[in-house]
Amino acid sequence: MEQFEPDRLSAAQLAAMRRSITGGRGALTRRSLLRASGVGALTLGGLASLSACGIPPAKRAGEASAASEDRSDQEKEIDFSNWTEYMDTSEDEKTHPTLDEFTQRTGIKVKYAEDINDNVEFFGKVRPQLAAGQGTGRDLIVVTDWLAARIIRLGWAQKLDPSHLPHAYANLIPQFRNPDWDPGRAYSYPWTGIDTVIAYNAKATDGKKVDSVTQLLDDPSLKGRVGFLTEMRDSVGMTLLDQGKDPANFTTADFDSAIGRLQKGVDTQQIRRFTGNDYTADLDKGDLAACLAWAGDVIQLQAGNPDIKYAIPAPGYITSSDNLLVPAHARHKANAEKLIDFYYEPPIAAQLAAFISYVCPVEGVKEDLAKIDPALADNPLIIPDKAMAAKAHAFRSLSSEEETAYEEKFAKLIGA
Repeated sequence: MEQFEPDRLSAAQLAAMRRSITGGRGALTRRSLLRASGVGALTLGGLASLSACGIPPAKRAGEASAASEDRSDQEKEIDFSNWTEYMDTSEDEKTHPTLDEFTQRTGIKVKYAEDINDNVEFFGKVRPQLAAGQGTGRDLIVVTDWLAARIIRLGWAQKLDPSHLPHAYANLIPQFRNPDWDPGRAYSYPWTGIDTVIAYNAKATDGKKVDSVTQLLDDPSLKGRVGFLTEMRDSVGMTLLDQGKDPANFTTADFDSAIGRLQKGVDTQQIRRFTGNDYTADLDKGDLAACLAWAGDVIQLQAGNPDIKYAIPAPGYITSSDNLLVPAHARHKANAEKLIDFYYEPPIAAQLAAFISYVCPVEGVKEDLAKIDPALADNPLIIPDKAMAAKAHAFRSLSSEEETAYEEKFAKLIGA
C-alpha cells in the first residue's frame, strides 16, 4: 500500500477533473441530470491551487490518530455532508422525511448540509484540516469511490464498528461488498450506485436495438451519431469489457488496446463526440442515436420520452458507487454509524431510492419500494436483478503513476 500521495496532479489529471466537474460525474445533481444547470464547479484557479499544493507528503495516519474522543453519548447530533438533491424531501421541500424519522427514533439531531458539489472541490476544502490532524466539522460524508479510496489510503477515514452496523452488514448487496480499495467495507458503505449502460433513441435508430460497444463502434447505420463519455473509467472500462478483458484486472497493454479501439472510432468519425452529461439533450432529440449513459439519467429521460431505451451489453457494464465515510477526528462516530445502519433498513432505503432513482445498494428493498412505486421496484436500473448484478464490473484502483499515464493517453484520444 502506498504510504503517501504524490505532491502534484498532472496536467492530464487536472483536465480530467475539469471535465468531471463541468459535465461528468462531478456535475451530477444526483437526482436528475436534466436539472444539473447550477452545480458549483471548482474554478481553474482553484484547480491550479490544488495542483500546486497537492496532498502533503505526510505518512499515512494510523487508526489511532484518525480516531478521536467520541462524544456521541454526550452530544446527540450528527453533522452530515452530502450532494445536492441526494436525499428524500417533503413535497414543500422544507424537510427530509427519513432524517426526521431517524431523529424521532433515536433522539439524534442531524445537521444536514448539501455542501458537496463535486469531489475535487470538496477534497480541496477538507484536505488541509485532515492533513493537519484536525477534524473537518463533519461526522459523515458522501464521496465517489475514487476519492473514498484516496481518503482511506491516506488514513483519513475512521474504521467502522461492525457491531453498530447490523442492517448494513446483512443487507448490503453482493455487487458492492468488496471493492479493491476497501475490501469487506471496513471503512465505507455505499450510499448509492452509478451504472454505465448503453442508451439509444429507438426513433433515431429506426427501431434497431443497440446493445454492444462493438455495435457503437462498427455499425455503419450509426456513423457520426455515437457518443462516448469523457469519464475515462467509463469509456475505457466498457471497451475493455467488449474486448473480453476484466476492468478489475487489466494490464497497460490491455488499456492501450482499448484506447486504440476507441481511436479508430474517432478516426473513422463513427464517434460523434465524447460527452459529459450534456449527452442527455442530444439523445433526447435524436442527434445522438446511441451512446454510453448513466443509468439514473436514462430513468429521467424515459419519463419524458418513450423512444429512449437502454441495453446491458452481454459482457457486462461498469459500475461505481458514492460512499458514506466517517472522516478522521469526527466527534460523533457512533451516531454516524447509527445513521448509516438506519439507511440499510429496507423501508428506509426504499424511501430514499424512490426519490433519487439511482442503484439501491440494499438487499430486500423491492417489496417496500413497490408500495411506493411499482414501476421503480421493477426497474433493474434501481433494483438490479440477479442477471444484471452478475454483469456488474468495477474499474480497478490505479496507482498514482498509472492514473497519470492513463489520463494523458485518454486526454489525447478525446482531444482534451
